[in-house]
Amino acid sequence: MSWDILAAMFALAVASTWTPGPNNILLASSGARFGWRATRPHALGVALGFPAMLFVLAFGLGEAFQRSDSLREGLRWAAVAVLMWLAWRIGTAGRAREGERAARPFTFLEAVAFQWINPKAWAMAVSAGAAFVSGAAPLREAAICAGVFALSGLGSAHAWAGFGAALRRFLSEDRRLRVFNLTMGLLIAASAAWLAAADI
Repeated sequence: MSWDILAAMFALAVASTWTPGPNNILLASSGARFGWRATRPHALGVALGFPAMLFVLAFGLGEAFQRSDSLREGLRWAAVAVLMWLAWRIGTAGRAREGERAARPFTFLEAVAFQWINPKAWAMAVSAGAAFVSGAAPLREAAICAGVFALSGLGSAHAWAGFGAALRRFLSEDRRLRVFNLTMGLLIAASAAWLAAADI
């Protein structure tokens, strides 16, 4: 794999993992509500879950996704439902209280699983696999591609969680926290609306 291809792969990884999207909005919201340390399993699940998905899709599952309209549509509407539920939960959330069991950040496995119902993640993984896995050495190429996305994802996921955590002092006033939570909920709802209308 040439340095030019690696540079292009890294540029795509940075563009896709650092820009706002459902994963990063959820991480910022969790960081603000629960703190950076409590959000780390969620961040690791995002950072490692997507590359694992990309690695698997590079071996042919992506072709099934591209060919099956029913799979794409089922995935789209499952994701819309999950995103709308998350939007409501975040938008109406109050402050996490000590000893409150119902309110908690995503676990590592929940964040990993979320990647598999996120059509944006599927589309990105299929695109990256098609662009950078030629088939000449699929195991090596898929591993390199997944590794590049993991490196970028580890930085971006923790940065977005840290961004949210950095706002905790500013959000110590309940009114500001309600506005922040409502804004995060509306951004997630906008992602769901975009997904419902998008041609994936």
